[in-house]
Amino acid sequence: MKNTAIAKVFSDIADLLELKGENAFKIRAYQKAARAIEHYPKEIRIMLDEGEDLRSIPGVGEAIAKKTTELVTTEKLGYYENLKAEFPEGITNLLAIPGIGPKTANKLSSELGISSADALEQAIHSGRVAKLFRLGDKTANNILQQIQALRRKDQRIPIGEALPIVEEILSSLRSVSGVRNLTYAGSLRRFRETLGDIDLMGTADNPREVIDTFVSLPHMGQVLAQGSTKASAIVSGGLQVDLRMVEHDSFGSLLQYFTGSKQHNISLRERGRRQRLKLSEYGITDLATDKLEKFALEEEFYHRLGLQYIPPELREAQGEVERAGQGTLPKLVELSNIKGDLHMHTDWSDGHNSIEEMALAAKKLGYRYIAITEHSVGRGIAHGLDVERLRKQMAEIRALNERLTGIHVFNGIEVDIRADGSLDLPHEVLSDLDIVIAAVHSAMNQSEEKMTKRVLSAIENPDVDFIAHPTCRLLGEREPIAIDLEAIFKAAVKNNKVLEINAMPDRLDLNDVHTFRARELGVKLAIETDAHSVAHLGFMRFGVSVARRAWCEHQHILNALPLEELLAFFK
Repeated sequence: MKNTAIAKVFSDIADLLELKGENAFKIRAYQKAARAIEHYPKEIRIMLDEGEDLRSIPGVGEAIAKKTTELVTTEKLGYYENLKAEFPEGITNLLAIPGIGPKTANKLSSELGISSADALEQAIHSGRVAKLFRLGDKTANNILQQIQALRRKDQRIPIGEALPIVEEILSSLRSVSGVRNLTYAGSLRRFRETLGDIDLMGTADNPREVIDTFVSLPHMGQVLAQGSTKASAIVSGGLQVDLRMVEHDSFGSLLQYFTGSKQHNISLRERGRRQRLKLSEYGITDLATDKLEKFALEEEFYHRLGLQYIPPELREAQGEVERAGQGTLPKLVELSNIKGDLHMHTDWSDGHNSIEEMALAAKKLGYRYIAITEHSVGRGIAHGLDVERLRKQMAEIRALNERLTGIHVFNGIEVDIRADGSLDLPHEVLSDLDIVIAAVHSAMNQSEEKMTKRVLSAIENPDVDFIAHPTCRLLGEREPIAIDLEAIFKAAVKNNKVLEINAMPDRLDLNDVHTFRARELGVKLAIETDAHSVAHLGFMRFGVSVARRAWCEHQHILNALPLEELLAFFK
């Protein structure tokens, strides 16, 4: 059982206790434990296997540690099952739908007899939900949107969930003797944010040995097919993984073909046809001589067509083939270009590590600077900072900068944009900070007009430097807010403000499409992890890949600047 599933159980318990009218301290204890476990960088099952004390997790005491152990070892929790039995069947199904709290779930269950998302959707379409006291059409439509978002999640898996599984599989297969090439292809290699299935490609001296190892891995649930060079299986979480092994001299052709996208490959075939060439997964055939050319490297495949090598992230039929033919493809930003991370949280708010631990971990990654940007006091659920605590943290950071070498720590804050567009902290303290990041965390159901006006107010505020996760979406869990991004982008350019590409795998916000447009308009962009622990600093690669899909070069990214130039920018 993964940390997210454990956290979901404790979150459900908190909701059910609230329905029972239990005391607030008990409810908050389960809410706190749920948040801590969900964001904890190490899987609980691994901690138990290694004999670690779960009470070392912030917010997990002895009682919850015991319940967590029971849940992981038996995949059931007696306390939770007994608690669910006190309520109408299916109420936890309703609580699993974002936007439905305990009171609404109880109303839907007790007054309409609803116990599933399907039944709820039917009740919304029939108008019964909107007629319930204090719900109405707007709430009913919001719930319907969340149900539809959950259905999309069932069909495709976020890249942040899929990639770690795939990397474990590849790591195991690379230990097989004679493996020369091995990588993922398809939409994962193009770094699409959600995936339907996974294609793995490789070459080896003994392909059958790799296939046999693949189907016997502990990750594998059901083996769908197995041959001497191909295999297909379902791994944990329902993800289908297909492995294909080919000859060493055909690897480049195969990898190109199965990386796609379909429309990109169609564009290549049309170009080949004009050159009297036929393209396939096996290579390129000269139609005049009927001779097949094989390619061990993708670069050779593209060069044979008279093209620059096209990075996988660009292969979406957005004019990349034409640009490659002209030799004018952009030099995409790379992870190595990133000089620092300007959005992160520590144990001062809802993070897990100290300021110094985050700084030293960033320095180890080769960064020259970071910014500590805790939540402001309005995010009480995240232990946000008020003016007094923020002043104390600023003093600690100044002292740390005097002590540390090789990395600079900026004083910052992630301040809430209130529903009326005002900020959660006063000018007197914000003006003393190096970096002010403004973000929406509440009242997300406002109309597009109100939300746009709200964020524009923050952009026009002279204290604000950045807007974080501009659409507030959570992949597969929460739909983006209604907001006029074109207006936001233009205002950001006019006011010289920075928009964030949030690299948290469940956010990726701005997404690639929005980032592409923002870049076109000249918006300054920053790729930031929103890290809540040292381990989260590694999420930077997700944000870089979003920027690459948006055709961004290093000069488009603020935190690709050297420290001296960044200091000049803030001045």
